Amino acid sequence: MLQKVWSHGDQPLSKVAVHKATFSLLDLAHVKASPSILGLEGQTTEWVTVEYSSPIPSVDDWIGVFSPANFSASTCPEENRRVYPPLLCSAPIKFQFANYSNPQYKVTGKGFLKLQLINQRSDFSFALFSGGLSNPKLVAVSNKVAFANPNAPVYPRLAIGKSWNEITVTWTSGYGTKEAEPFVEWGPKGGDHTSSPAGTLTFTHESLCGAPARTVGWRDPGYIHTSFLRELWPNKIYEYKIGHKLNNGTHIWSQKYQFTAPPFPGQNSLQRVVIFGDMGKGEADGSNEYNNFQPGSLNTTKRLIEDLNNIDMVFHIGDICYANGYISQWDQFTAQVEPIAPYVPYMIASGNHERDWPGTGSFYGNMDSGGECGVLAETMFYVPASNRAKFWYSIDYGMFRFCVANTEHDWRKGTEQYNFIEHCFASVDRQKQPWLVFLAHRVLGYSSCICYAEEGSFEEPMGRESLQNLWQKYKVDIAIYGHVHNYERTCPIYQNICTNEEKHHYKGTLNGTIHVVAGGAGASLSTFTTLKTKWSIVKDYDHGFVKLTAFDHSNLLFEYKKSRDGKVYDSFRISRDYRDILACSFDSCPSTTMAP
Repeated sequence: MLQKVWSHGDQPLSKVAVHKATFSLLDLAHVKASPSILGLEGQTTEWVTVEYSSPIPSVDDWIGVFSPANFSASTCPEENRRVYPPLLCSAPIKFQFANYSNPQYKVTGKGFLKLQLINQRSDFSFALFSGGLSNPKLVAVSNKVAFANPNAPVYPRLAIGKSWNEITVTWTSGYGTKEAEPFVEWGPKGGDHTSSPAGTLTFTHESLCGAPARTVGWRDPGYIHTSFLRELWPNKIYEYKIGHKLNNGTHIWSQKYQFTAPPFPGQNSLQRVVIFGDMGKGEADGSNEYNNFQPGSLNTTKRLIEDLNNIDMVFHIGDICYANGYISQWDQFTAQVEPIAPYVPYMIASGNHERDWPGTGSFYGNMDSGGECGVLAETMFYVPASNRAKFWYSIDYGMFRFCVANTEHDWRKGTEQYNFIEHCFASVDRQKQPWLVFLAHRVLGYSSCICYAEEGSFEEPMGRESLQNLWQKYKVDIAIYGHVHNYERTCPIYQNICTNEEKHHYKGTLNGTIHVVAGGAGASLSTFTTLKTKWSIVKDYDHGFVKLTAFDHSNLLFEYKKSRDGKVYDSFRISRDYRDILACSFDSCPSTTMAP
């Protein structure tokens, strides 16, 4: 098993020493939250004002947000086996220090916070603690706060189905199949609508692999529903809304959404795809500060929302929200991308923070998933994989073929995944789909990150050694990775040698594959080595994402945009004809032939 990883900083919720919490209630301390009823007009996100006071204030005092509101030891899962159960057995869903917006709190003992809540299928309470995060003492608890309908269907996310003309709609609710029938009402914009049923999934903490996912990080995930909208007309605009038919015959509805159906494979039309990794989840209220995730993550999300009319699909290639076993954070992430995912397909790949756990078949034996071992990612989002637990798949989108690998499973020659990757490359008709793109979380190609330079590899060990012959043989245009939290672009390269000296406008055959690291969408940034790597054309130590625009079968534009302002900081074009793809380059055609 490979063990090498580097730290992204501790998940902030893991800093709360839940098992050490004690009662220290003070008569003169209080916490009050308002309003007490949220979402009266169907909102899924609301701001709450929390007022609090303590007779013995300290800079270590903090406010924890708990959901369900009753966070006593009576709800502890069995895995927390102790003779004397702790006061708390579940981590808060978010926290903030009492003096965050109140510099005089230590003097006055009074303060307030504005905190953002999302509809998460249960009520909330706010608790004031002293003793800091490492030795929490419960001082006061607030009134309960709840959404008007906590079970309401929320946070739809689209995905491409297993065929080009199929879109899936996945969402979360508090309604199990015994309480309501989930479905999607949909149809062409302005036309007749139909209803399609949805399947329902959930999981228990026994489905997970370890702590904290099975212990203090556990939270009931509710129910995850997926409906399949089939036989779509290419590029037609469809509208839809999510519904649940309750046993009493009444219906619960979401708001209306719309999307544009995918183009036919090979269709000549404008096609625009955004790709990034490692965005993570930020909090608009400043709580749960996780390194510098907040500005990067929220800025990337904001830029995508602003440019949504010019985006047809999004690929988030691993390290989705860094929940690391704190399950409440997946709801928080789906709420963060709610202005994006209901309108364009939001495709994900498996990263180390989704999958890795010792003894569970992951290629790496580390504990980066916090005990999730892939269950959350595989359930919360749909991908058109033949086996979602393996998480590799292909997508045909107009003139693009995307081959999405799972770097947390073995990709080496002779494995099931290697065979999938070769078939994905080999089966594409390049005359109709000229743009062949390889996507994976870890860097299987080239990176100047200091983490790889120290190993002397400039890549994930056994990455390009296993796959570069396939990239070359099948003339993969671009390979894009996350995992390393910065931006870097190589020359067209094969066997460590640049096969083309051009930097910004490639004409004709590339003779190699351009490798791109696009893992700077939000998480704390990764440092470059001081060594000068001759194959590296552009490096950027900043948050950002990339965008591919296919204008037609002969012209592709690549852009790197910074999350801070959405402006383009690096770009290149590929211009070529079909015959340029057919032409032989190094090791892409047999060296001998029996033809006369």
